[in-house]
Amino acid sequence: MANLIHLNSFSDNRGHLTVIEKQIPFDIKRVFYIYGVDDSVRGKHRHRKTIQAAICISGSCRIWNNNGHQTKDFLLDSPENCLIIEPDDWHYMYEFSKDAILLVLASEYFSPGDYIYEPYA
Repeated sequence: MANLIHLNSFSDNRGHLTVIEKQIPFDIKRVFYIYGVDDSVRGKHRHRKTIQAAICISGSCRIWNNNGHQTKDFLLDSPENCLIIEPDDWHYMYEFSKDAILLVLASEYFSPGDYIYEPYA
């Protein structure tokens, strides 16, 4: 099941610096970000192999997960929080704030065959 991890951050009068290195449990092969989302729902899939790390670096959004055994809803509203999404987590992203930028780090390069769109029964 997906789980939240806290990313190390350092703050002083100049601002904040959040570190991702050595905190993500996989080698990063793909990076993308989602922004400018209206009231649409994104995702609605799981993967055969890919693990993802989702960080809302601006604004907020929610990610709903179902691994076939349990469901859980996560609020991402801080750039210090990172949601690790396992391959068996059928998930969707929704309730994006107008200023939301969702950064996603993935363990695999894009491959259409890695996607499973059918939700669990």
